[in-house]
Formats: sequence, structure tokens, C-alpha cells
Amino acid sequence: MKRIDLHTHSNVSDGSCSPTEVIKAATEAGLAAVALTDHDTMQGVPEALEASKHFNIECIPGIELSAVYGDREVHIVGLFLDPKDPVLAGRLAAFQQIREQRNLKMIGKMQEAGVDITMEKLRAMEGDAVITRANLARYLVHIGYAASIKEVFDKYLSPGMPFYVPKTGVTPEDAVRAICDGGGVAILAHPLLYDFTPSQLDTCIELLKGYGLRGIETYYSTYSPADERNMKRLADRHHLLWSGGSDFHGSAKPHIQIGKGMGN
Repeated sequence: MKRIDLHTHSNVSDGSCSPTEVIKAATEAGLAAVALTDHDTMQGVPEALEASKHFNIECIPGIELSAVYGDREVHIVGLFLDPKDPVLAGRLAAFQQIREQRNLKMIGKMQEAGVDITMEKLRAMEGDAVITRANLARYLVHIGYAASIKEVFDKYLSPGMPFYVPKTGVTPEDAVRAICDGGGVAILAHPLLYDFTPSQLDTCIELLKGYGLRGIETYYSTYSPADERNMKRLADRHHLLWSGGSDFHGSAKPHIQIGKGMGN
């Protein structure tokens, strides 16, 4: 049986591969289908769809949206979306503007600490990509401010650290309904990464179901076999679909392979 990967990123957001290279990597990994799910943007989807014709693999148009839930940030993957939908495009533009304002605040904190960074310098390195904390971390490593992306997150860009700015504005309802109104399937990404207690996770899922959530990632690169079993039980208990993906980012996350994650 061929595998699929429903959670990948290109350099249109914070991955290192072009959309075409993501499709090529998926083909070389023997996948039957792959979803491109860049952060808050579908700009790479047309290129990926065109490449999928050449490589004879199914490409699922997708996205990954970030939303604020209490004091946490949760991610919603959307699958089977239309990148030409004008209503969805308008919503994504609004989400991107909120992200851009947050990025500018984080850059301001870095400048106050003496870091040689401006949005213009970041753009010179990242192009027109949707900027995430991972892009900021990559820049800090590039200029020698830190030795690795992990060090940047551990010391500077995680909650409670000096350059971190909490995400505001996009609610889980905004994210799920944007996907559902666009005719897509909304999936809660990597539910074990939010450090919820079991009861908190149940509460979150039931809230998201009310907005139209259809599934959760029961397969993910960092999951153990026990995690997978627990997530499948969780999905079944809430009458949700099973989904899964590697969260492939190319060399930005070199330990994660497309279609295989960390080897499992």
C-alpha cells in the first residue's frame, strides 16, 4: 500500500524546498499523494499542482492556519481547498497582515537587543515567503547570533523568551470556518504538541467540532506508536477522521523526511 503525506511546507512559507521540489521529493519517496500546507498562504499551490502533473502524483491543495486558543497557539490544517477562491484569498490576506504585525514587533525587540535585523534584510534572505518564527530563527543563525534554530527557539523565540510576541487576532473559529467556508476539510494539526491535559484537549476538540473540524492528525513525525494509538482512540471517541503528515520542511527540519517523518 502506498503512503500519503498530508502536512508539508515549501519555501513559500518556512520550508527550504520550492513547491516543485516538494512534489519531486514526494514522488521519489514513493507517495501516492501529498498535500502542500504552507503557513497562512496558498501561493505555492498552483506551482505544486502543475508539478504534480509532470511527476504523476496527486497533489492536494492545502494550508496551515495558526490561531490563538486561550494562552496557546493551535494550528489547523485545511485540505482540498481552491487556491483561486476570492473569499478565501481575502481572509488569508487578513490573517497574513496580523502575522506581519507580529513579525514587526518581534523584529523591534531584536533591534532593541542590538540585533542587526530589519524586515528589508529578512526579505532579502527569505524573498516573498510568509514569514514565521522559523524564518526569523534562520536569519539569526545566518548572521551568527545563534548556532542553531533550536538554540534560537530555546533562548529567544519561545513563549516567555525575550524576542517572543504572542499571536493575537485569529481565533480557532476564524481558522476552521475559513477552511470550511472554502469547501475544505479542517484538521487539528499535531494535537500532542500543545501540552494540553487530556481534558483540555477534549474541550478544545469539542469546541473546534462546533465550528466544523473534521479530523485530527493521528500520525505525526514526533509521535511514538503509543501516541498514534491514543490519537486514533481520541479521534474515534470524537467521531473525527484520521489524518497525518510529516510536517516536512526540507533542510529547515533535516531530521524529518517527507512521507516518513523521523523514520516511522
